[in-house]
Amino acid sequence: MKTQTVITSAGAATITKVLYTGKVHVTGGREGQAKSTDGRLEINLSSPGTSGTGTNPEQLFAAGWSACFIGAMKINAASLKITLPAETSVNAEVDLASGDDGYSLQARLEVNLPGLSAEQAKAVVEAAHQTCPYSKATRGNIGVEISIAI
Repeated sequence: MKTQTVITSAGAATITKVLYTGKVHVTGGREGQAKSTDGRLEINLSSPGTSGTGTNPEQLFAAGWSACFIGAMKINAASLKITLPAETSVNAEVDLASGDDGYSLQARLEVNLPGLSAEQAKAVVEAAHQTCPYSKATRGNIGVEISIAI
C-alpha cells in the first residue's frame, strides 16, 4: 500500500516533546472494529441509535475527555493547594448533530466535586479547562458547556 500525505495541519501550540502516541487501527467505520497496536483496546463499533452491540466514537470521545479532564483537575488542584475529593467525577455528553454545515459535535461536561466550596470548584474547573488537551482541541471548534456540582 502506497502512502501519500494529502492534508496537514499545524497545531496552535509548539510541540517540543511527544509524551505518548495512541495508535489504533479501525476497519468498517461506525459499524466496524477498533484495535490498538498494543492490544489494550479491542472493541466493536456501532452507529449511535442502532441495535449494534459496540460503542461509538461519541462515547469514546466522552470517555477520553472526561479522563483527561480529571487528570487536569488533579494537576491544577495541587498547584492551587486544593485537595481534590476522592469522589471527583465527570459526566460527559457528546452530541452528534447536524446543521447547515453538515455533521458536527457539541458537548456538555458535568463536573462533580463534592465537598469543595463553590469558589474552589470553579477555580479548579476553570484551570483544568485551560490546560486539558481535549478542552484545548475543542475550544472554538464545538459548543461546550461545563457545569459544576458540589
